[in-house]
Amino acid sequence: MSGNLPGMDVTTLSALAEPNRMRIVELLREGPLTVGEIADRLGLRQPQASKHLKVLSDHGILEMKAEANRRIYKLRAAPFQELNDWLKSFQRIMEDRFDNLDAYLRELQMKNHEEE
Repeated sequence: MSGNLPGMDVTTLSALAEPNRMRIVELLREGPLTVGEIADRLGLRQPQASKHLKVLSDHGILEMKAEANRRIYKLRAAPFQELNDWLKSFQRIMEDRFDNLDAYLRELQMKNHEEE
């Protein structure tokens, strides 16, 4: 893991930040595809698609399976689970803050009623 985010590799975010790589990930949500299929669907040249696929693979986002002379790429679940867990940690923090705010507002309302 790199960076200081517990449970998540910061390089996952940097790999996904490039628009074509994000489009590749979106395509692969529907299922595995070959390099040629990815290039065709995104209107990229095959070497360009291969470059992006290599980056995504190097960052552990994709896995590649060779079948005869074809390379088939599919998403790996682990980096997305880590990203989901990281985002959920923010959700818990925000829910705690809202709970604290709600308790504070109730306390203010009770004080206002006592003063009336």
